[in-house]
Amino acid sequence: MLVLLPPSEGKAASGRGAPLKPESLSLPGLAGAREAVLTELVDLCAGDEDKARDVLGLSEGLRGEVAKNAGLLMAGARPAGEIYTGVLYDALGLASLDAAAKRRAARSLLVFSGLWGAVRVTDRIPSYRCSMGVKLPGLGALAGHWRAPMAEVLPEAAGNGLVLDLRSAAYAAVWKPKGEVAGRTATVRVLHAPTRKVVSHFNKATKGRIVRSLLTEGAAPKGPAELVEALRDLGYEVEAEAPAGAGKPWALDVLVDEVH
Repeated sequence: MLVLLPPSEGKAASGRGAPLKPESLSLPGLAGAREAVLTELVDLCAGDEDKARDVLGLSEGLRGEVAKNAGLLMAGARPAGEIYTGVLYDALGLASLDAAAKRRAARSLLVFSGLWGAVRVTDRIPSYRCSMGVKLPGLGALAGHWRAPMAEVLPEAAGNGLVLDLRSAAYAAVWKPKGEVAGRTATVRVLHAPTRKVVSHFNKATKGRIVRSLLTEGAAPKGPAELVEALRDLGYEVEAEAPAGAGKPWALDVLVDEVH
């Protein structure tokens, strides 16, 4: 199983570890694209602070993020699972998983990123600020920059098993599974059962809990239909229909009564 996650906008501090070693990151096929973004981002943020803040879409109160980006090559690096924070990652609670669940997380979780493309939760990265919606002066829109390398690398990363896609729209647009891979991909929408409405905070927290449940219980669904069964066995109310044609992802609705 491969689980595709969005990053968090806010991130933990880099800490005092050894600096980034780009060659150590997973998915080495993304190395060239990563270097291009990293080089331009550092140069941008080491120059005109106001221009960098404008490009990155940062408010006056987030000026410190520009300096953070300028120092990326020297900043301490920590596992990505410790860098990403926020509602989804709080609910996922990687740090509190038992040893077996942590090993499953290391194998199955892939976090998408405007800077790195995608990383495993065990990849050591510094804290940064660069969303997928950024348009760098040289490289242009990051979503466009990442599409070709992602199309080359992600099908192999997906392997032969289930792809559980929990990304937000901006990150889902960077790589859309096609053909046979799409046929074993499932996207999840979390709905407030009484109203059938999506609530952003609620959506993120529930997705985090879903991933935690699968990791903790050692569930290993081989495809979308088996995922539906696994989630129901874990106590989730799930509605799903197989897609009308081959080579299309499944769309799952998880219904929850309480918004929290």
